[in-house]
Amino acid sequence: MDKMKKVLDKGYVRLVNHLGSDLTVVNAARVSYQKESFELDQNDEKLISFLAKHDHTSPFRHAMLQFEVYAPLMVARQWWKYIVGSSHMEGIGDTMNGWNESSRRYVTEEPVFYVPNENEWRSMPDNKKQGSGEPVATELGKEYTKDLLELIEKGQGLYEKAMEDGICSEQARLFLPAYGLYVRWYWTASLQSVAHFIKQRMDGHAQKEIRDYAKVVYDLSLEDFPVAMKALIEHMN
Repeated sequence: MDKMKKVLDKGYVRLVNHLGSDLTVVNAARVSYQKESFELDQNDEKLISFLAKHDHTSPFRHAMLQFEVYAPLMVARQWWKYIVGSSHMEGIGDTMNGWNESSRRYVTEEPVFYVPNENEWRSMPDNKKQGSGEPVATELGKEYTKDLLELIEKGQGLYEKAMEDGICSEQARLFLPAYGLYVRWYWTASLQSVAHFIKQRMDGHAQKEIRDYAKVVYDLSLEDFPVAMKALIEHMN
């Protein structure tokens, strides 16, 4: 399995590092009885399933994953909720999340934006509260792709002009259309926390763009935690 997977038009998720394996979960649970497994067997798999099913989650917090993510700001800010709320959610506790994001106060790399194709614009949902409905007509989508590209071009031009005129980068960035702007960050979290994110953001009610990212995070996580991740996704509330 690749360590990096592309998402949307220009985004990606990269598995940078990990700590542990399915055995880490097993041995964290069995240390109470001074027992240790050295090779995963069926009994170990049953134990992992039991732990996940009965909400015995602390063993899953001894395994960690570290990702580099490149995504539009609208995705990043939804993702950030899992960092802010991780220590306040019932059953989650201190899930050891780390988040470090690139900043245009210091970095002046070429701005990159998410631009939906003409067939990717979606209609309002029937309840008109949140989410989206079916794709709109291609002709309408084509019009809005064109409008968005023009807005980006104008904003980027003003950003570059401000920089050339000596305006500081932390203020010049105000001219960049924000929600579609790609940002890059490192996310380090326990296996439990990653599974919590995946479970909620792969749900059909989640915004499609972040669902695409959650699916990739899931695929990359399965490489090192195939049993534990599947058990958490199946049983986690």
